[in-house]
Amino acid sequence: MSLRQTMLVKAEEVEEIKNLIQQYKAVGIASLQKVRAAQLQELRRKLEKSANLRVVKNTIVKKAIAECKEKHKIENLEEHLSGSNIFLFTNLNPFKLALLLEKSRVKTTAKAGDIAAFDVIVPAGNTGLPPGPIISQFTAAGLPTRIEAGSVWVSRDTPVAKKGDVISARLASVLSKLGIKPVDAGLTIKAVYDEGVIITEEQLHLDLGEFRRSVEEAHTYAFNLSLKAAYPIPENIAFLLQTAHGEAYRLALNAGIPNRDTIAYLLRKAHAEMLSLSSRLATVSEKAVSVSSVQKS
Repeated sequence: MSLRQTMLVKAEEVEEIKNLIQQYKAVGIASLQKVRAAQLQELRRKLEKSANLRVVKNTIVKKAIAECKEKHKIENLEEHLSGSNIFLFTNLNPFKLALLLEKSRVKTTAKAGDIAAFDVIVPAGNTGLPPGPIISQFTAAGLPTRIEAGSVWVSRDTPVAKKGDVISARLASVLSKLGIKPVDAGLTIKAVYDEGVIITEEQLHLDLGEFRRSVEEAHTYAFNLSLKAAYPIPENIAFLLQTAHGEAYRLALNAGIPNRDTIAYLLRKAHAEMLSLSSRLATVSEKAVSVSSVQKS
């Protein structure tokens, strides 16, 4: 390709990226490091209705950014243009985009130099592999083995890597033979430009479990406060009415005020007091008769 043709192709790429920046409200940058082609194709399929994905050189994006003067502070995105990247153009909320990418991550077999996504434990049991050179490979990886029924067995559950450890070529080979996939593969958002604001990877990370607990805790505090303040809202009105009814009922009982709710209780109470008084009067009468008889004698 001649120099002129190369320049024309680059100019077309710059124009395409410029149009995408102008078309969408958000531009995301994700690292392509250790992302395999098959994973990228699957990601394109999953996000085809949510985002427009483009793999282009950083220099092309810089030139496109320079021509998008109407995009407020779009130039701040340039500081994140390093390494091999894929660019995501979308109208999604940046946090929703980050969650979609997080959910699209897949477990895959390890290669030398990959990072373990979790504590890797080889379970005890039959590997289904015949005895041979594999035994020395297992031993080198720290796996205790035995031969049984013509197969190699792992004698006990054995941890071989912790989360964050770099996986060696030897261990990667063993884990691949055992069908263990210790690598979490997918795109990781480095930064998103969203209508003038740059949101970084750290800011995009959401702990949904912790966020849900925080919301639930705040709801509980607010609900209890509304009860103590007797502030009626749709969520507490039934409880407040029950509380008010209970307090009014007890007040009416203590004051002896008859109404359709208290009359039965008040009558039972009056009847019980009448019986108690009657029994006392009988006792008093008996004592009076006894005293009178003694005095006469």
